[in-house]
Amino acid sequence: MTKSSAAIIGESRLARELSDLCNENGVGVSPSLQPDELLPTTAVVIETSAGDEEKKKSVLQKLDNFLSPASVIIASCLGYSTTRMASWINKPERLVGFATFYPLKDRKIIELAAGMRSAESAIATAERLFKTLGKEAVRVKDSAGLTFPRILSLIINEAARSLEEGVATAEEIDLAMKLGVNYPQGPLRWADQIGLGEVLAVLEGLERETGDDRYRPAPLLKKLVTAGFVGETSGKGFYAYNEGQVKP
Repeated sequence: MTKSSAAIIGESRLARELSDLCNENGVGVSPSLQPDELLPTTAVVIETSAGDEEKKKSVLQKLDNFLSPASVIIASCLGYSTTRMASWINKPERLVGFATFYPLKDRKIIELAAGMRSAESAIATAERLFKTLGKEAVRVKDSAGLTFPRILSLIINEAARSLEEGVATAEEIDLAMKLGVNYPQGPLRWADQIGLGEVLAVLEGLERETGDDRYRPAPLLKKLVTAGFVGETSGKGFYAYNEGQVKP
């Protein structure tokens, strides 16, 4: 990657973290811009939104229409498969899906997925970029959420159901999982760190793709996101955050 060769589209903490990582590794990057603010010759654009289908579709279509044919789009596929996202644009061969959860500093691996019409050259470009950023890029089967986000979201969803049903408190659930299976932190606290909107996007994407009830989001998770309580960034999620103190 050369100077000013990449751009990050999005306003999430993950977008900011990707931008910082690019700068730290000598990849010139334009962060958090709108599609029409980019240079048409930008080599690689990373699009990071998770949920809202119409908004995501609009951004990808604007990028596809604005960028040069040689540009590669790496789009978050937390909520949508690469093939589905590629169907929204005129040059589907340029689009590659990726999935990870915040914080990026804790992730050694970035998952990539080719859509049914993704070009090998586009996948190779994505692999080179993430290698430059110090991450190992692993190709996985195309689906909403890919692998790690999918599995962790299912665990979080079950923890949310257990909390809602009164099986245990948030603290008790997190302590049981942290000590019982050696997780770095409990699933509910972890979800608040990731962002509940991202977790919900994965579950809704999988339920939409598969029709399988096991991916149906817990009502409590949906209510929290609807209310704007999405975790650390909003000051409340499964826990309340006040001046650095975490309260269940």
